Amino acid sequence: PQGLSMDASKKVDLKIIIIGALGVGKTSLLHQYVHKKFYEDYRTTLGASILTKVLPVDSTPLKLQIWDTGGQERFRSMVSTFYKGSDGCMLAFDVTDRESFEALDNWRDDFLEKVIPREQDFPMVVLGNKIDLSDRQVSKEMASAWCKEKDIPYFEVSAKNNINVAEAFETLAKQALSTYKGIFESYLTDSIKLTPNDKPKQSCC
Repeated sequence: PQGLSMDASKKVDLKIIIIGALGVGKTSLLHQYVHKKFYEDYRTTLGASILTKVLPVDSTPLKLQIWDTGGQERFRSMVSTFYKGSDGCMLAFDVTDRESFEALDNWRDDFLEKVIPREQDFPMVVLGNKIDLSDRQVSKEMASAWCKEKDIPYFEVSAKNNINVAEAFETLAKQALSTYKGIFESYLTDSIKLTPNDKPKQSCC
């Protein structure tokens, strides 16, 4: 079928990073998305590990390099060195852990501070994981309101039951791809412009 033909010459590599507090299930989410299996391993991610997945978006083969990061506070400064060069960011929290939700502001601020150039509308999604559990501490309304205020898409997900996981990753991939294309196109048009700047020079007195 024609819809499946991908133009390999247009292949794009994008770096996606997943961040959030310790124990929210970042590694499980990643394994569910990439390997389609629930990975119930409670070993803490030290630093970062990387998984890759290729998916077709609008006939462009998109290679996602997904960085899974440790959520422990003592790794925070090390983790932030992995932010550089990211094309998209996934913020994860655990709906049964109020503190992990309250920590989102810090994670988001820390990330935006380190990503240069600072894009106000940097591609980002928020994942509320573990919706399969009953002892919920963060309501869907509360999380949605936080995301709406920041203009970030929100997904209620379960790594264990594979609910909304692929949708969340694909939404972020599409956002990241369109931002990437936009930057690339504006870079091309900028280099074509002949006048270096159109602003009048300020005269000094």
